[in-house]
Amino acid sequence: MAKIKGAIVIDHDRCKGCNLCVVACPLNLLSLAEKEVNKKGYRFAQQTVDNVCNGCASCAIVCPDGCITVYKKKEN
Repeated sequence: MAKIKGAIVIDHDRCKGCNLCVVACPLNLLSLAEKEVNKKGYRFAQQTVDNVCNGCASCAIVCPDGCITVYKKKEN
């Protein structure tokens, strides 16, 4: 049986650090950068846990700036 995995892509330069995606992720895979800022001076969202995303796209749905894209892929 194939298992669905997700891949999260975040456009760090467009992110304004609103933290909505961090709160929305049911698997707690995201966090705001602690010491880094993007070109606009915001702490940006980043994925902190790899290979666990289930592709639910909750993070992308709540992102007001459309900075997050979630890809789904099947793994055997």
